[in-house]
Amino acid sequence: MVLQILKYIAAAATILVGVISLFWPKQVLGFTGLEVSGGRGTTEIRTILGALFVGLGAAVLYFNTPETYLVLGATYLVMAIARGISMLIDKSAVSSNIISLVSELVFGIILIL
Repeated sequence: MVLQILKYIAAAATILVGVISLFWPKQVLGFTGLEVSGGRGTTEIRTILGALFVGLGAAVLYFNTPETYLVLGATYLVMAIARGISMLIDKSAVSSNIISLVSELVFGIILIL
């Protein structure tokens, strides 16, 4: 029961990040370090960090099957792997990246259980 509630929270948080990115793309600077410059950059933030996250989280909650939770969990774990490698290669182990890495690992683990 508690695990299922945590899974709902992870999916809802995914949607929340997506909504913020979709409707307020310039606000992502605070939690990603990405600076939006011009229409092209704004469109990328809205689609990749916005619509994709909303769609993934909403699909998980709508279909509510073990497979959809597994897909979102696997996505978070692959994001964490890519972020960890990038942090080493790019020497970008700053607090916001570390927080994101930990969040991705926690959500990924919760969602695949």
